[in-house]
Amino acid sequence: MSPSPESPVVLQVLPAMETGGVERGTVEMTQAITQAEGIALVASAGGRMVSQVQRAGGEHITLPLKTKNPWRIWRNAERLTDLIRARQVSLVHARSRAPAWSAWIACRRTGVPFVTTYHGTYDESLPGKRYYNSVMAKGRIVIAASHFIADLVKGRHGVDASRLRVIPRGVDPAVFDPAAVSGQRVAKQAAAWRLPVDARAVVLPGRLTSWKGHRTLLDAVARLDRPDVFCVFLGSDQGRRRYVRSLTQQAQQRGIAERLRIVGHTDDMPAALCLADVVVHASTKAEAFGRVVIEAQAMARPVIAADLGGPVETVIHGETGWRVPPGDPDALAEALRIALDLLPADRAALGQRARASVPTVRAMQEATLDVYEAVLAADA
Repeated sequence: MSPSPESPVVLQVLPAMETGGVERGTVEMTQAITQAEGIALVASAGGRMVSQVQRAGGEHITLPLKTKNPWRIWRNAERLTDLIRARQVSLVHARSRAPAWSAWIACRRTGVPFVTTYHGTYDESLPGKRYYNSVMAKGRIVIAASHFIADLVKGRHGVDASRLRVIPRGVDPAVFDPAAVSGQRVAKQAAAWRLPVDARAVVLPGRLTSWKGHRTLLDAVARLDRPDVFCVFLGSDQGRRRYVRSLTQQAQQRGIAERLRIVGHTDDMPAALCLADVVVHASTKAEAFGRVVIEAQAMARPVIAADLGGPVETVIHGETGWRVPPGDPDALAEALRIALDLLPADRAALGQRARASVPTVRAMQEATLDVYEAVLAADA
């Protein structure tokens, strides 16, 4: 967006600002809007990442957008209508379905352009779910995080290619840089994880939910029969205590309970990835993109990813990592053997190829600002 006497006001809407890729993308675009001399507003139910919005130069407005209740969605549309008018919002960017319905209604009432990012594959197993999901395809421009998602949007919702923009998520190479992480930060993570000095850490980052493939990784590590390999699950359980207990029980049954670490959320992902000998993405459902994959690649870590969804576009098999069939512990165990047995020179070369291949946050920000500018120009 070009600087102008009347700075454009961009409102991003999402359920909450707790943790996750959607929230981080919101913060990154808040920073970009502010740097482009726009005014960045974020509306959500709040959460731990609100302070990051504020540090990025944006303003957070707390609204009860974390609801799927139809009546409350309609009520939120009234709240957003009032907000758009009061703050003279120029454009609304919706990042999640329930808030998107409220925002779409508000934009129709006010005539403000509506942009969406189609962040996920979105389940359609229940009646009416395709219609509920379709709001993410109603944007003047629909942003997809991968070509996989762009094809899905075209197939499910009939969105013309002229309304689609593929904009991969990115990493900040200055933050995700192995040379920038001190030994003290890595040692702090190792102590928190209770890892022995000679441990080889196989890390699966991501929230603890069944489709992330934790069970597959436990089975693969058990097949390795290597007492130095520790399995680390890095991410919040978001209240899924029963699932966590089932993982512990599985590890006990496989004889690797003493080598399982369920460590929760970390505020220092670069240091956590530095500690990983191998980073695993084992999802059994296709993901829109897979941010942890490119973060690990930026940290020059060997990466093994499930061969479906977004990671197919970011992991070149045998060159910047490995891809294995989802839900296949034998294939994952074999890839782990290869990755763990790499000679230091080969490991370094793979890491450098991976680091050089990752998309950057700045590229994502600039491409999204281009979308805003195009939509605002067309609206004018």
